[in-house]
Amino acid sequence: MHHPYENGMSAALLAGAAWRKSRYSNPSGNCVELTRLPDGGVAVRNSRDPEGPALVYTRDEMAVFLHSAKDGEFDSMVGEC
Repeated sequence: MHHPYENGMSAALLAGAAWRKSRYSNPSGNCVELTRLPDGGVAVRNSRDPEGPALVYTRDEMAVFLHSAKDGEFDSMVGEC
């Protein structure tokens, strides 16, 4: 297992990436953006810092996270949704 602070790269290095944000994003910029990587992985960045760090996850890591989020496993992290 790698240390979580070693996962990432500068989002600026992902030139040409097609970043997407949720339709639930608000105008004040409180959102994250995702892009699919050529190897099937996913990079995640803070929309307010588009040249800043991007965390990189494998396709399988992102699939597990999304399934868990859909099941409500992380609802307690932000209060009741």
